[in-house]
Amino acid sequence: MLAVKYDAQGLVPVVAQDATTGEVLMVAYMNAEAVQRTADSGDAWYWSRSRGRLWRKGEESGHTQRVREMRVDCDNDALLLVVDQSGPACHTGHRSCFYRGLAAGGETDVAPTADGLRDLFARLERRREEMRDGSYTATLLRGGGAAIAAKVQEESGEVIHAALAETNQRLVEETADLLYHTLVLLLERGVTLDDVYAELDRRHHGR
Repeated sequence: MLAVKYDAQGLVPVVAQDATTGEVLMVAYMNAEAVQRTADSGDAWYWSRSRGRLWRKGEESGHTQRVREMRVDCDNDALLLVVDQSGPACHTGHRSCFYRGLAAGGETDVAPTADGLRDLFARLERRREEMRDGSYTATLLRGGGAAIAAKVQEESGEVIHAALAETNQRLVEETADLLYHTLVLLLERGVTLDDVYAELDRRHHGR
């Protein structure tokens, strides 16, 4: 940490990268105190240039970053955090702050991310926060875990039927329904997609 080169404002740029997928989540800044707090606590701390203060990632949203690794680049003037991200990293609700692509002429459009399931889960989290009338997700969540589990069971049967007796397109459609309802069930139970990925990662490395 003593080797980190800070700019004239005492800051160093930091890239946060998802430890599981390798996706770049965000870019922020740290001062020396933020670097030290991150190293000591294992939570990502940054310096807000707009607010002029330290802040811990997720202190308001709950979408925290647990740091697995801190790396410094070859010139010692940029840092990389390899993190376990809880929920979306971007304040817009997207998994990554880099959710747009630059098109010809400088116009922007929405670009696909590395993990569509994460984006879907982030949208479901927003639906839970809003609980708007007319939202199917909100209706499911109001019904409780037993009702959602029944939908998962129903959709599982429809996937099997499509696989055995219908077209590939129908199989795709029913699988999408099953994935959606399964994610809603995880959300209702307080289980995150990161929890599932961590279990898959544990099994992969255990074989």
